[in-house]
Amino acid sequence: MANDFFRQRQQSLEIFIDHLIEDEELRDAFLRAPRQTLRLAVEWGLPLSESEMRALIAADPAVWDRIADELDSRLQLAA
Repeated sequence: MANDFFRQRQQSLEIFIDHLIEDEELRDAFLRAPRQTLRLAVEWGLPLSESEMRALIAADPAVWDRIADELDSRLQLAA
């Protein structure tokens, strides 16, 4: 039971990060108002803990654009 809970939490965090990297509008909203954007994610049904939200907010904001750019260029090369 506990493993299912932690797996769901991890999946929620992964889902949010995936969307953050892939969705430029979400990324822009997060960079402008991170706490509000995370609250919306929780309202959408992604159970993020306070510690997960703090970690996302504490990350260097430029990292999200760098990852998105890196993946985008690699995907373009693969096409």
